[in-house]
Amino acid sequence: MPDTSHALSLPLIQPSQAQKHVTHNEALRILDAVVQLVVIAADQSGPPTAPQSGDRYIVAPSGVGAWLGHDGDIAVYADAAWSFITPLPGWTAQVLAPQSAVLFDAVLGWQTVSTTLENTAELGINATADPTNRLSVSAPATLLNHEGAGHQLKINKATASDTSSLLYQTNFSGRAEMGLAGNDDFAVKVSDDGTTWRTALNVDAPTARVIAPEGLESMRITATHSTTTVLTPPSPAGFAMLSSVSSNFPQANASMILCYDVGASPQLIVIWNGGAVPNLGVRRHPQGAQSQTSGAVPRRSSPLGLV
Repeated sequence: MPDTSHALSLPLIQPSQAQKHVTHNEALRILDAVVQLVVIAADQSGPPTAPQSGDRYIVAPSGVGAWLGHDGDIAVYADAAWSFITPLPGWTAQVLAPQSAVLFDAVLGWQTVSTTLENTAELGINATADPTNRLSVSAPATLLNHEGAGHQLKINKATASDTSSLLYQTNFSGRAEMGLAGNDDFAVKVSDDGTTWRTALNVDAPTARVIAPEGLESMRITATHSTTTVLTPPSPAGFAMLSSVSSNFPQANASMILCYDVGASPQLIVIWNGGAVPNLGVRRHPQGAQSQTSGAVPRRSSPLGLV
């Protein structure tokens, strides 16, 4: 029969042993020391000057005095003497000063562990996090709510050449991205294969100028023959893109860009079904002129439509 237990090395009462209470009480002392383990401190290398019975400490490296040679052990003060318990890997202890929690590792010794989510290295909610996706959430939806006023979602990058963006994926393959990708211009990009990306919209940071490198597609309006369909014109200096498709139109499907004046009010233009809209190309505005209307169509103060 062994003399001590396997895990905590508690002394075992032997057959026909005299003074059985001594062995029994020693086992209780060890249990009293290590169960619900709370130590006063874990950063002291030497014993305090006036310890109280029952005080427990974790001996810091380079133990001195009565703690010499017991680095990492649990020092317990009882009956005016120090006794020591050697921890096993995986033991945890709560430290009172400073308040923290520590975990014993066979190689690294006692290591501080977090008891809250502060400074958590990785967090998976119904999912597994990894070194890149350190926060991973698998759920039908994710709610970021206000607490009485507004709410901001902030995506910060270190330098202008870095990326801060929202990436939309299909089966973990990128399909759309919006944000600051490699510079400080706001861009919207799309991809149909996750490899080749095209910029659909770019907003120049210094000027706020909007650029559509792949072009713009206009709205669609439908007008019955011999009726008028009204299109609200854009603001001054704006433009509308229209595509005219009609069996009564004398040539193939035609497209045009209508530019409006920048004066006090936009000019309205009538497109006559059956009229010709030749391509005038690029025309330079006369010096000092505020605007021109491009297209071989009359300028009218009337609705834009097909008549």
